[in-house]
Amino acid sequence: MSNSKTFLFGGIALAAVAAVGLMLTQRAPEATTSVAAALESAVSTPAEASTVELLPDYVMGEETAPITLIEYASYTCPHCATWHEEVFPALKRDYIDSGKVKFIHREVYFDRFGLLAGQIAQCGGAPRYYAMSGLIYDSQAEWIGDGKPETILANLRKLGLKAGLSDEQIEACVKDDARRDAMVATYQANASKDEITATPSMVINGTKYSNMSYEELKKVLDGLL
Repeated sequence: MSNSKTFLFGGIALAAVAAVGLMLTQRAPEATTSVAAALESAVSTPAEASTVELLPDYVMGEETAPITLIEYASYTCPHCATWHEEVFPALKRDYIDSGKVKFIHREVYFDRFGLLAGQIAQCGGAPRYYAMSGLIYDSQAEWIGDGKPETILANLRKLGLKAGLSDEQIEACVKDDARRDAMVATYQANASKDEITATPSMVINGTKYSNMSYEELKKVLDGLL
């Protein structure tokens, strides 16, 4: 299994976010006006990481597990969606639920749509995070659809509603500039520290690995137990 995306930090990544945001403001129809207006403000350059309080991780599994597996993934990365479909269920069954692995999913933002998906995934807080992020990965092809900004906006909103969020909650989350800045700063700080250059990538007890099949991952995990 090969990595699907590589990326750069800093100005280039933020320029990509701004470019997609510009498309949203130009093409979003009246039906998505309130969300599109929120997105217009979201394309401004986030505050420097040094001025933003970084966000805590979302943890699945036992805090005292002997193995910590951190996954770096993007909601718009096809191989990340495949990993969550083909590898994650067995990882959860065999290692997370049994107390052997503490799992942490860290979002990577290649583009505005991945960031928007992250805002909606985090909108319900920790209790709903993994259910919401799983829904986004599972239906990636459907919510991306024809790739048009208005289609993606509408489909992500529908996913949020399906997960039990209200229109008011979704709108508040995508308008929360401070939270958005913290999300981007947290992503950049963590990915820089762990030297992440592609997704999906994993850091297992401090060692970085590229995309792996379940059989490959199982061999690594069993070697640490």
